[in-house]
Amino acid sequence: MMMNSLFGLTSVLCFVVGTLILPFSNAQLDPSFYNTTCPNVHSIVSNVLTNVSKSDPRMLASLIRLHFHDCFVQGCDGSILLNDTSSIVSEQSAGPNNNSIRGLDVINQIKTAVENACPAVVSCADIVALAAEVSSELANGPSWQVPLGRRDSLTANQTLANQNLPAANFNLTLLISRFANQNLNITDLVALSGAHTIGRAQCRFFSNRLYNFSSSGNPDPTLNTSYLQTLKSICPNDGGSGTNLTNLDLTTPDTFDNNYYSNLQQQNGLLQSDQELWNTTGASTITIVNSFSSNQTLFFEAFKASMIKMGNIGVLTGSQGEIRTQCNFVNGNSSGLATLVTKQSQDNDGRVSSI
Repeated sequence: MMMNSLFGLTSVLCFVVGTLILPFSNAQLDPSFYNTTCPNVHSIVSNVLTNVSKSDPRMLASLIRLHFHDCFVQGCDGSILLNDTSSIVSEQSAGPNNNSIRGLDVINQIKTAVENACPAVVSCADIVALAAEVSSELANGPSWQVPLGRRDSLTANQTLANQNLPAANFNLTLLISRFANQNLNITDLVALSGAHTIGRAQCRFFSNRLYNFSSSGNPDPTLNTSYLQTLKSICPNDGGSGTNLTNLDLTTPDTFDNNYYSNLQQQNGLLQSDQELWNTTGASTITIVNSFSSNQTLFFEAFKASMIKMGNIGVLTGSQGEIRTQCNFVNGNSSGLATLVTKQSQDNDGRVSSI
């Protein structure tokens, strides 16, 4: 047993080190991309998010999730930001996003500040990537140099949003498949799921675990019984509490740490997609969960590597796409930022996907 654990830990370490040796695998992206054209872009993003997080600490988790939901649909191209128009069907109305994604208004706020400093230079896709990194940092999590140089899409794809994004009730096989479709491996899955160390979820995305797991009429037998009672008090089975919120991490809900993994070991994972990482018999994810639980530094290094890897998915560079001047519309649209984002709820932080 000890040898197996050591072998598993060594495998995780080898993956993390191997990934970090070549963190900027897309040669067209570079952390220094704006060094001469917009040298203060990171500090601009940081200043806006520092102020926003004082009044809404949940926003940090929401912006990490927004980056994930952007990258899993036709790549990290800012397509999730596009509103409905006569020619665009917004991804914001897709099942995994509708009344769930948050932070679009904050991205607009950042974009306005960036445009004031560096007009028509920084893409909305890069702002989303930077906002995710700054959010991790502000929550006391890891920081990393974000590869930059993405350009913004001219289209959105609601169909792909419905197809590609993992759901909160997915089993491990489905989770692995959705990540593999993006060339992300099992270590990426476990590391990126660790973003659930901060943030909130709506009752409707896990209430089946409390009352009718797998249509059994009973709770999920793997759920810690004390935790089950706590969750039932937050999410009564009255048909009207679906939007009530609870912490994804019941121990340190606003601090980016490795307690997410120790929660899984205690059967205190909130979403089925969380608990599956540790409860699936014989799964290789178990060793990784145990490793991250016992070694926060290892988790942070893996999370950084996986975020950089995810941020390279399907990027537009060079002459592809455009640099949007308004994140919710392609250039030339006259609606402007005065048209408010209509697809997000300002008051909920529901999670449909596993991140």
